[in-house]
Amino acid sequence: MAPNRVQRDVEVPPLPPIQSHRIPRTTKATTLFPPSTTLPAEPPTTKSPTDVMMEKTDEIVRGIGGKVGVPAWGMYAIGIGIGVLILVVCFLCIRRCFRKRRTKDVKKGMKGAVDLKSVQLLGNAYKEKVQPDMEELTEHVEEPEEVEAENRVPCQKLGRLQYRLEYDFNANNLSVTVIQAEDLPALDLGGTSDPYVKVYLLPDKKKKFETKVHRKTLNPVFQEIFIFKLPYSDLMAKTLVFAIFDFDRFSKHDQIGEVKIPLCQLDLAQTIEDWKELISVEGEGGQLGDICFSLRYVPTAGKLTVVILEAKNLKKMDVGGLSDPYVKIALMQNGKRLKKKKTSIKKCTLNPYYNESFTFEVPFEQIQKVNLVITVVDYDRIGTSEPIGKVVLGCNATGTELRHWSDMLASPRRPIAQWHTLKEPDDEKKE
Repeated sequence: MAPNRVQRDVEVPPLPPIQSHRIPRTTKATTLFPPSTTLPAEPPTTKSPTDVMMEKTDEIVRGIGGKVGVPAWGMYAIGIGIGVLILVVCFLCIRRCFRKRRTKDVKKGMKGAVDLKSVQLLGNAYKEKVQPDMEELTEHVEEPEEVEAENRVPCQKLGRLQYRLEYDFNANNLSVTVIQAEDLPALDLGGTSDPYVKVYLLPDKKKKFETKVHRKTLNPVFQEIFIFKLPYSDLMAKTLVFAIFDFDRFSKHDQIGEVKIPLCQLDLAQTIEDWKELISVEGEGGQLGDICFSLRYVPTAGKLTVVILEAKNLKKMDVGGLSDPYVKIALMQNGKRLKKKKTSIKKCTLNPYYNESFTFEVPFEQIQKVNLVITVVDYDRIGTSEPIGKVVLGCNATGTELRHWSDMLASPRRPIAQWHTLKEPDDEKKE
């Protein structure tokens, strides 16, 4: 049977067992994210400010090195060298400052140290003599001889004075001419001085003369004559003194130097003209003291105002070495006292401070005829109050007193303050 044979030849193979096909995870992930899709990038890491600064610095250094032609390591080496140099300079400066301070502290205790007065007398010349490297010396390098020589410098730089002496035996008059001075030290800030000369006889000091003040000069020409009336026998026991001062309106007058001439050593039968070197001394204000006060005059109102400010270095009047000073102000005319006033008493002091004001009525037509007498008196409760010294101002005054009075009249309604040296109250009546 043919049909059956065909069926035998074309025999359909048995179908394989049906299995469930699962998509692998990889295949499933591939289907979720197509090939064209990229995975999200990781978030960038944040840099610290230090790293950013280092990168910027490195870029700057490389840029500068590229322009100069120096590699980066060379630039870093140069920077380190500059830093080390700055540190070394700072260290040396600090060390030098400490050394200066230590040297100054040591020199303060030395007996040969130059005082402020000596430096002031030398002026700019002192600064020129000091070398910068002298500050590097230690205290044991300077020899005692050098210290003594340094102290003697002010005595050699005070200038000199020319004078003339003539004695009239018939009239018993000693004529003293202050001719000129030269090479005086500069005591003012401008490099000059305002010198004037006081002339008097020791030991009494009863009569003193003063030359005019010459402004802003170190070589003043005075050409002023003063007469002392004394018998020749009395004159031989006297010493003539020329004391040169630097005028200062608002502080104590500084004494530049002096010349002392014992008259017994001179032959007064002939005219004597000579130059003498000035010798450094302490101011004569230390004997009686100095007083500072201001004057103010208003012409329209006819009022004279005197303000007693302070006094310094007054003479010791009490047993304990102090005084109880007060100030008397008297308005005089033709030897008669018109009005008087006085300050409060300052107990146990040689440097009293008052700052007390007093007013006098003086018409304008009378101001040229009056004198103002200011006297410092030591108060004594039991005994008699004794005058220490006085200052007389007015048109009949001389020297700094006349200048103070003239400046007051030339500047109406304006207070003019000035220091004055107290003079002997030989004609002052005790209270």
